[in-house]
Parts: sequence; structure tokens; C-alpha cells
Amino acid sequence: MRPVSAIRASYAADKAALHQRFDTPSEALALLGELTQLTDRTLNELWGRHQFIDEVLLVAVGGYGRGELFPYSDVDLLILLPDLPSPALLEKLEVFVGELWDIGLEVGHSVRTTADCMHEAEKDITVQTAILEARLLVGDPERFKEFYDTVHRYIDTKEFFEAKLLEQQARYGRFQNATYNLEPNIKEAPGGLRDLHLIGWIAASQGLGRDWHALAALDMLTPEEINKLENAERVLRAYRIQLHWLAKRREDRILFDYQHALASSFKFEDSEKGSIRLRASEALMATYYRAARIISQLAPLLIAALRARIFSQIGVEIIPINTYFQLRGEAIEITSPDVFEQTPSTILELFWQLESIRDAKEISPATLRALWHARSLIDDEFRSNPTNKQFFIDIFRQPRGLTRVLRRMNQYGVLGRFIPEFGQIVGRMQHDLFHVYTVDEHTLMVLRNVRRFAVNAFTHEYPMCSRLLAEFDSPEVLYLAALFHDIGKGRGGDHSLLGKEIAAKWCTSMPLASEDSQLITWLVEHHLTMSSVAQKQDVYDPETIQAFAAWVGDQRKLTAIYLLTVADIRGTSPKVWNAWKAKLLEDLFKSTQRLLSSQTAPTRSWLEERQDEALRLIRLHGLRQDAHEDFWKVLDTVYFLRHDAKEISWHTRMLFSRVNTTKPIVRARLSESGEGLQVMVYSLDKNDLFAQICSFFERAGYTIFDAHIHTTQNGYALDSFYIYIPDNRVDHYRDLIGYIEFELSQQLEKSLPLPSVHKTRISRQLKHFPIQPHVMIRADERGKYHVLSIAAGDRTGLLSTIARVLANKHIEIQSAKIMTLGERAEDNFLISGELLKDQHASRALEAELLQAINTY
Repeated sequence: MRPVSAIRASYAADKAALHQRFDTPSEALALLGELTQLTDRTLNELWGRHQFIDEVLLVAVGGYGRGELFPYSDVDLLILLPDLPSPALLEKLEVFVGELWDIGLEVGHSVRTTADCMHEAEKDITVQTAILEARLLVGDPERFKEFYDTVHRYIDTKEFFEAKLLEQQARYGRFQNATYNLEPNIKEAPGGLRDLHLIGWIAASQGLGRDWHALAALDMLTPEEINKLENAERVLRAYRIQLHWLAKRREDRILFDYQHALASSFKFEDSEKGSIRLRASEALMATYYRAARIISQLAPLLIAALRARIFSQIGVEIIPINTYFQLRGEAIEITSPDVFEQTPSTILELFWQLESIRDAKEISPATLRALWHARSLIDDEFRSNPTNKQFFIDIFRQPRGLTRVLRRMNQYGVLGRFIPEFGQIVGRMQHDLFHVYTVDEHTLMVLRNVRRFAVNAFTHEYPMCSRLLAEFDSPEVLYLAALFHDIGKGRGGDHSLLGKEIAAKWCTSMPLASEDSQLITWLVEHHLTMSSVAQKQDVYDPETIQAFAAWVGDQRKLTAIYLLTVADIRGTSPKVWNAWKAKLLEDLFKSTQRLLSSQTAPTRSWLEERQDEALRLIRLHGLRQDAHEDFWKVLDTVYFLRHDAKEISWHTRMLFSRVNTTKPIVRARLSESGEGLQVMVYSLDKNDLFAQICSFFERAGYTIFDAHIHTTQNGYALDSFYIYIPDNRVDHYRDLIGYIEFELSQQLEKSLPLPSVHKTRISRQLKHFPIQPHVMIRADERGKYHVLSIAAGDRTGLLSTIARVLANKHIEIQSAKIMTLGERAEDNFLISGELLKDQHASRALEAELLQAINTY
């Protein structure tokens, strides 16, 4: 009998040998069975050391029970006890379980009697699922069969089916129902291995077997479909095996960290086609997306076929729709198998009918299969057919079901075939630091966001957007603009201009009004403009509003670009959208709307209205009529133009009695957007003040996402900072406000030298997709100031690094616009200083800033 240490060494050596033996990815799949057998032998030897009675069973469950043990997956075990286990037996089992960990196994185990299993299975569907995959390792076979049959008889196939589908829906929800995430989870994401496991579980619950050929024997799969499904499963399994080896742990996400190495191990190489360069990692991911797409296409067919076996179709009402379609229960289906071949236009009519008929919740399995095989009918002749063009546009005009239908059309290849340019962005990766979806997935997410504005159930999310869309004439224009807004990506040029050309050509060929076609084309070309203005310019400056209003031209275009911009940013990544960006866009929209309505907006009227509103707010807080006068005397016109009435009122209330204070004053409050804090700093101006403030926030772990810098006529800095508090911070806002007000004022009063900038860890996104820093200084349009534009990877310490260089060169910051897009920072500063009058000195400053950013 070998000691545990020897078993441990033997298991580790044998596992390493398997890694070497199956190092070639094309041979990796055989590893699953070999690793399962190695683990079986090891567990048998450990079990034998304790001489357990036959009534105690050692059972493999989960993936291990299926015989699919990945290199670093958990080894899931069930130890089945006799009905009345003795204390001595339980002690021996404790020792055995400890030994499992001692030899290096990642074990997930449960120790139960049959009654315990029945009780747990009643409460938890995952227990039923695990037992369906149970495989006896050691013990009495007759007792195991009795146990398995007992539990299997207990399973209600209808309840099990519904519960597993609810699990799938919840799982899909965690991934935003997105198959094409840029860092997908091979196991859990839509189109992943778990979808195949789900089919196996449901089939096993009905006693139908565990492989695709068993289901094919029941006419649920064709030979072609089996081949495609097995190939897709093979790709995902091979990727997952290699991912485990690369990560040296259980890792099921194809993170950017592993994509290059994974591509290399599968012999993918960089390639070029004209001006378009395809990275090896992109080729790897394209293969993954094709496999996931096949699974997402065929899995619903199998699930629907299994549903039909579980839930009797006898007595289900069949309602004729027309010559081609009928409604069977809640499923729409074709009236004969050759409908699509005989009348190809019914391919698009199917989706239109799915939207139109309120009782139609799904497409029948036979119809989905026929659709899948009929995709090749969508050719040039099909696309030029007036009937098909009208059906496609009418799909966008239906009041319900558009998002669901377009996802189905994309899932089964209909959308990419009807619009070939869309087909070219399906599964296309976006190598930037703020998108988390492929181009087509992002596009459908944006379209979904626009559509949600029109759905009553979601009006609480963005009430103003919902109201604007409800009043918008021909909302299909917005949906089509969303569909085309990124269609020019991956073509080796400005995707907005390329997309404009594609959209213009397509729109003119479709049954659309000329003005609608023009608006769609304009939106595609300029879909990034409003976001850029809101985040890079001062939306409270009347000149910014006047210029934007002149560009946008009219109310309809303003509403359209606003709704598309909100939907686009929200569809980029959950981390990119925040309440502050929402407020900037809303304020820009409202100010422009007001100007377009009046067509006149002299600067004086803006100034007077803003001051009057500020005075009204001040009086609401009980200040005397003339309380503001001393403070307002030291403010110039620029201040009133760059701050809104609420901010002016707040500053006045905080400072009216401290205009000439000798000590720095720091005040903080919850920002109006409801996300983060607004911090006001009032202090005698000094060269490194901005750098000191930035350094404080960076060391505290707070992110600055906007700053208003102003110098009063009596030589004081009056600065406002908008800071974001990380989600993992648990500080109460009241405590946080107190901390900032006290600590920052103390630091500024002591006037200590700037602390050194600590080297910070580069995020994994920046590590794999580094951003080449860019610095540019240019004179502003009025010739009074200069604009400093900086684009770089966002890291803690960036702002204070920039501020240090400017302070050392005696450059004053007049205002700052801080914009963060995922891991990318795009910051703009309005600056002034004698040095900037010399062009050579300005170029030298650019170089110094660039060096500081690269080396900090």
C-alpha cells in the first residue's frame, strides 16, 4: 500500500505526462478521457487504503461523471452513505477527503444518504442535474443502480425542463444575452459548452441517451447538423483545454491575456488582405464565434424538439395565418416543408409575422430548421425584389418584437445575407479599450437600447428619451441608423465615412422617403459628434451651444442624434456609461433645443437669465438680498458663462462671507447627477494648486471625471472637481465628504511639496492593447488661450503628472475636460502662459509632456 505522498507524486507526474503527450491542440480532446481515467485510478487507490464497506459508494458526478475532466476543473464527487452511517465510518471518510486535497485534487464533494439526496434534489435542481450524470467509481453496482433509478423516477421531466430553461435564461442574462463578447466565457456564455450540457441533461431526464447520434436516431438532428455540432463542440473543448494549461488554473474566459498565446498554440498567424490586417488572435476568435454561432443556431432546434416530446401536442390549436404560415399553440410554423424554396420572400415574412401576431412567441423547430437550410436563397435577386425590400422595412415599423426578431435574423444568418456589409461585421472584434462586444453584437445592443425608449415597461429608465421617441415621426429611421452606425468598421479607414457611403447606397435602394434616407445617412456619418462635444467641450458655454446648434440645424436631427448617442454609449460597455455622461448629454440637448426654439440667444440674455436663476436659488436658502454682492464683484463674465445657476448658487452660499479668506476652503456635496461627488476648492492661487488637488484625489483612489478651473479677479482659484468613487468603496457619503473637506484643506494649507507619483500597475487591457500617447498644443479659435489635448492609457497619476509639468513651466490651467473611455483617457485643457507664445517652446513642452507620460 503506497503512502499518500507517493500517490501525490505519481498523480502529478502522470498528469504532466498527459500534458506533454497531448500537447498538440488537435489531439487535445483525447485528454479528457485519459485524465478522467487517471483520476479514476488515483481515487480507487486512495479509497482502497481505507477498506470501506461495499455499501459506501464513491460516485463521480458533474463533468467528471460525464467523463469530461478538463485539466484544472473540479473533481465532483458524491459519497453515498448507508442509511445509518456509524461515527467510525464518518471519521474514516473525513480522513479520505483530506487526502484528496493532499494529493492536489480540486474537489467538490458531498456526503449523503439516499434520503439526503432525495431531500436535496427536491429543493435544488442542480442536485437532480448532478445525479443524472452520476457514474460509479467504487462500491456495490446493484446499490448504485437502485439509487440512480430511485432518483431518476423522482424527476418530473416537465418541471426539470422548465427549471433548466429558467437557469439558461438567468445565465444568458448575466452575459447580456450576448454570444459575441470580446472576452467570452467558453463554458457559460450563450453558444458555449453549457448550452450543449443543457441538451444532454434534458435528454437524460427522458432516458434518451447522452450523445448527438442518439438524438439523431429520433429524427432530432440531420447528419449535416451532427457534423456541424460536433465540430463546434470540438473547437470549444480544445480551446478550453488549452486555456486551462495556459492559465495553470480553472479559467474559462478567453481573456485578452491569453488570446495571443492561444492563437499561437493553434498555429494561427497574422495576415493581411489589402489594407486590412487580421491578427492571429482575431482569426482565433473568429473560429470561436463560428462555433458559438452554430451552437446558438442548433441548440434551440433540439430544445424545441425535446419540448415537443415532453409536452403533448395533442389538442394544441392550429390557427391558419395565410397560405404559408399557421400558428400551432404559441409557435409560428410553415404550412409545408418547401414554403421557403417555393416562395423565398416568406423568409422575411416569417419574421414580420412573428412581430405582428401577438400570440406568436416562438418559431417551431421544423420551421427553424427549414429556415437554416434556406439561407442560401438570399442572393442578389432576393435582395433586389421589391416585396422583400418592403418586408424588411416593415419589420422596423412594427410596434413590438423588433429586438427579438433582429437577434433571430442575425443568429440564423438572414440579416448578414440580406445586408452583406452587415455580414462582414458579424463576429468582428474591436481592439479598443472600451467596447466589450463584437461589432455586430454592439450594433444590436445599441438598437435594443433605442427600442427600449419606445417600450412602456422601460420608460422609468430614461423618461426624457422615452418621451422624445414617442413624439418622433418615423422611429424606424432611428432603428435603421442604429443598425448601420458601425457597419463601416474593419474596412481600413474612417468607419463613419465608410458607413455613410454604405448607408446612403442602401437607403436609396429601399422604399424610404428621401428625407428619412438623408437623416439615416447623416446619423451614421456623425454618430460620434454629440458625444465628442459633450465630453470634450464646455456644454455650459453659450458659444459651444451656438456652434452645436448651427451644426445640427433643426429639432428633428437634434432629437435623433441625442437618442442615438445615448443608446450608443450605453451599448459600448456597462463601465463606459455613467450618470455624469448622461447629464452632460442631456444638458447639451436641452440648451441646444432652447436655442433652436428661440433662434436668438445673445450672450447678455444667457448671462442675465443664469444670474437671475442663481439669485432665486440663493434666496430660497434664506440669505439676505445683497449677500451675493461682494462675492460676485470678483467674478467675471467667463465664470457666469461656464457655470450653471445651481453651481453659482452653491458657490455663493459657501463663499459670500469668505471672499478674502487666508485659508483654503474645501466643500463637497453629492453631484447633481447622483453619481460621485462635486468638490469645490477656493484658495489663493498658486502655481502647483491643480497638481496638489489631483495628487490628493489620486492617492485617495478617486477618479476625476471633470474639472472647472477659474481664477477670480482678486487672485483666488475657484475650482470645481467631479470625482467618481470606485464601486468597491464602502465609505458613507457623509463620512467621505467630511474626510475630503478636512484632509484636502489641510494639505493645501500646509503647502507641502508635491508627493512623488507612485508607479502603478498597468491594467491587463492596456498591457495587451497599449495606447501610444499623443500630445498636441494649439491656439484656440479666439487666440487668447491655447488648447492642450492629451490621449493616453488611463492610469492613476496621469492627471497629476501632467499638472506637475505644466506647473514647472508656469503654465496656468483655465479649464479642464477629463474624458475616460474604458481604459483610454482623452483630456483637454485650456491653458495660458508666456512660454506658449514661442512655437519652439510649445513643441518642447509637448515633448516633455510626452516623456513624462511615458515614464511615470
